[in-house]
Amino acid sequence: MAPKRPNHGQMSESFYTVIFLSLSGGLQDAYTYLFRGGVFANAQTGNIVLLSVRLFEGDWAAAGHYLIPLLAFSLGILVAELVRWHFRGRMLHWRQLVVLGEIALLFLVGFLPSRLDLLANALVSFACAMQVQAFRKVDGYAFASTMCIGNLRSGVESLCAWGRTKSLEARRKAGRYFGVILLFAVGAGLGSLSLGWWGARAIWFSCVLLAVSFLLMFIREDLEEDPVIRKDLAEIRRDGTAIRQELAKELRQDLSEPKKP
Repeated sequence: MAPKRPNHGQMSESFYTVIFLSLSGGLQDAYTYLFRGGVFANAQTGNIVLLSVRLFEGDWAAAGHYLIPLLAFSLGILVAELVRWHFRGRMLHWRQLVVLGEIALLFLVGFLPSRLDLLANALVSFACAMQVQAFRKVDGYAFASTMCIGNLRSGVESLCAWGRTKSLEARRKAGRYFGVILLFAVGAGLGSLSLGWWGARAIWFSCVLLAVSFLLMFIREDLEEDPVIRKDLAEIRRDGTAIRQELAKELRQDLSEPKKP
């Protein structure tokens, strides 16, 4: 009987892959906002606000500049899900196919003139949506590579947990979230600089970053036999037990304290 093969995990959740995804996400947002008419590729909350403002002002034409990226973003999520359903188990991981599609779209955007900014923003929003839908975890933690609000909330929450419990897991988690935020900001700064050098073709820098992520995903990690991972998992379990015990202790103390009249 053939020996059982160990279970291998994708590098898509590795922090090394996320480094380039987050840099690319920040660059894309800076590119569309600074060069393509003040529209956010990733931050659809901002687009919804600006859409509402233009609608209440009666500026229907300007409202369309924010509505179309919103619709493109929604369509991108749908397409990413279709890719996940129909291309699982293929030679290329379905997330790699998403990245390839994203690279192709962003490469096309680099050729579009300013009179086609609306199309350029729609394509970038579509690509961003595929990325945020396909890559939703870093080292097992839920995150987003193309926006910061959820990462900031989770990072501060983890920091508070670490300050209260001194849990190494909480500290590590906070570090991951703040690291992603920093990378996103660096990517936005690089996007601003690259616009001065290359103009419309600055988006190709994002293609390069995504290509690195694509190549990294060929690397597989042995999740069952790697002693470092086993050690980390054991540490996580110990920290989780310590946190539960501490919370239970505090709850018992609160219940045992007499209520003041």
